Amino acid sequence: MTVAKKLVSVWPEELRFQFELEQQSYCDLKVTNNTEHCVAFKVKTTSPKKYYVRPNNGVIHPWDSCVIRVTLQAQKEYPPEMQCKDKFLLQSTVVPPNTEVDDLPQDTFNKEGEKTLEECKLRVVYMPPHTSSEKLDDGIKQTNPDQALQRLQDERDKAVRQTQQLQQDLEILKRKRNRGGVEGFSLKFSLLVGLIGITAGFLLKLLLSTPSTD
Repeated sequence: MTVAKKLVSVWPEELRFQFELEQQSYCDLKVTNNTEHCVAFKVKTTSPKKYYVRPNNGVIHPWDSCVIRVTLQAQKEYPPEMQCKDKFLLQSTVVPPNTEVDDLPQDTFNKEGEKTLEECKLRVVYMPPHTSSEKLDDGIKQTNPDQALQRLQDERDKAVRQTQQLQQDLEILKRKRNRGGVEGFSLKFSLLVGLIGITAGFLLKLLLSTPSTD
């Protein structure tokens, strides 16, 4: 069986949580199957009591995707300097067609034999309250120029990642169409192209408004 070098793509590339004492926070991961095979996945973390992951395993059909919600449980104290050493690991492997999650054997994610087991490591980032993009303008007014520049650069990088993900979704829709058609493809295609255009425009605006670091 021929398997693509990269079974799945994961977006975003790191888990970001708005950290507030005694408040839950969550981050959604989108896992996309980049192959024509069924791919099983499993999520592991170095701090299982600290996070709630649903689903923590599953099967993604060819060219399809799955959203995983990772919830940070309410914490009673701030970590030192808001730094987090927690890590996540997403494992993925090809499974037979029409496999359901309940059918997965216990050794599905064991590293043995000629099995292809792909691993994606994700770090965790804690952000202080009120640093989301919705409050970017207010935050810039209350910070020094260096902090404002860093926030603009963060937003620019985020827009780049979103554009890349939208382009990847567009490619997947094209592949589905070529494999026999997808109901409502034209509408999805139009919406996706529109989203890419909007994101690209936002990215261009940020690029033009971001001061040079020289």
